[in-house]
Amino acid sequence: MENKTALIYDSIYLKHITGFGHPEKPERLTITLSMLEEAGILPKLVRIKPRKASSNDLSTVHPISYIEKVKNLSANGGGFLDSDTVVSKDSYEAALFAAGAVVTAVDGLLKKEIDNAFCLVRPPGHHATASRGMGFCIFNNLAAGARHAQSRGLSRILILDWDVHHGNGIQDIFYADSEVLYISLHQYPHYPGSGYLDQVGEGKGKGFTVNFPLKEGAGDELYLKIFDEFITPIISQFEPELIMVAAGYDGHFADPLATLNLTVSGYAKLTKRVVDIAKDICGGKLVVSLEGGYELKALSYAVASTLSEMGNLGLQIEDPYGSPTTPGQMDAGIIDKIKKVQKEFWKI
Repeated sequence: MENKTALIYDSIYLKHITGFGHPEKPERLTITLSMLEEAGILPKLVRIKPRKASSNDLSTVHPISYIEKVKNLSANGGGFLDSDTVVSKDSYEAALFAAGAVVTAVDGLLKKEIDNAFCLVRPPGHHATASRGMGFCIFNNLAAGARHAQSRGLSRILILDWDVHHGNGIQDIFYADSEVLYISLHQYPHYPGSGYLDQVGEGKGKGFTVNFPLKEGAGDELYLKIFDEFITPIISQFEPELIMVAAGYDGHFADPLATLNLTVSGYAKLTKRVVDIAKDICGGKLVVSLEGGYELKALSYAVASTLSEMGNLGLQIEDPYGSPTTPGQMDAGIIDKIKKVQKEFWKI
């Protein structure tokens, strides 16, 4: 039986203009939408327009001074938040709707209007800290959604981040929060330089940040092994009421900004595991929000594979680039290191 899967999208996202040669560009979304149409997926989704994130939504994550900084920069024609994070004249509005998409998804799930949701948004969000935009990210979209869920009474929220880059912003925002479990699989060493094994949270949040830093060359096999041996039991013990995914697809072996070996099939298998866990533990409540992914064809096919699994559509999305030229590296040593750190907090 197909799920009632929402695609949350607005054309305002295309007005966030990053400039010639920038990898985080509007075509990421337009090509993905075209692929979803060609694959016959788009007609099977519930199309939802996001609401704009309110000042209350954003102020649970970002200080008013930072929100006003972005607003004024955009109103004055644009500029840079850092060397690679661009603000254009419409970026503030686009960023409000990007954060608002995740808030909209949370509301739809809690009202039981949908089974799960994919937020096809830009700018992305997981690098944005409370007071700083960075790494192409302006506002932290998933953090705003998680705070909204907390305001609606949820007290156990999982954010799983499979972007190739560590989501330092999400980690920082919830580092001392025991209600939000943040789990990240990412290439290390790599931008932004955070996400060590021993970054586990602090205060009440100690143990609720779980990092899996993986060497270049890691592929589907290692990701799925870590998911089955560590992530699944940790999620089962945490018993989230809502699962959120920071879905970056820049771990694909064809992506120009990283050197992992994930495939479209690997992303489908990861998604299926998450969908199944959500059904078992939290009534299927799952919000997936786009983060990275800069090889356009690989991105569009990987998003299609994710949506096929979320919607239980039964489609096999073939990788447009076949298989990696070199097999994924297993890095057996990381398994023992993970166990040593995480056994203090979880039964693994």
